[in-house]
Amino acid sequence: MKEKGKKFFGEFKTFIMRGNVIDLAVGVIIGGAFQAIVNSLVNDLISPLLTFITKGINFSDKFIVFGAPEGETFATAQKAIDAGYATFSYGSLITAVINFLIMAFVIFLIVKGINKITAIGKKEEPAEEPAPTTKICPFCKSEINIEATKCPHCTSSLEE
Repeated sequence: MKEKGKKFFGEFKTFIMRGNVIDLAVGVIIGGAFQAIVNSLVNDLISPLLTFITKGINFSDKFIVFGAPEGETFATAQKAIDAGYATFSYGSLITAVINFLIMAFVIFLIVKGINKITAIGKKEEPAEEPAPTTKICPFCKSEINIEATKCPHCTSSLEE
């Protein structure tokens, strides 16, 4: 039993110490911090701008209440939930989609910038021409395999 435990923890140690696992952990941590920036961007800049453009529509406050008596309204989805009604908060979904699109766009810009900076540092190396795979028969001028010792077209012996 002890041997099995040592083997298991040894495998776990090998797994956790791989470079890609560490890179993934760092990426998740940075992503979490980056999400706070994007949320602030959406909540403090984009949403108010959309509210202004749409003349007062705040997507976060959009919801549908199921089962409420006719004419009963709620100021927020949370008040409807507290009253015991089910809600469909489609405004939260719209806000989440906006958050995702903004985050994807910002990440795109960052990656594009990094690629541009990386490309500046690289020198353009001339591409090596591949070794020829064919040659011309000196007798019939047909294209033949470079390793051929006899031309398949005119059957001439090709000595080099």
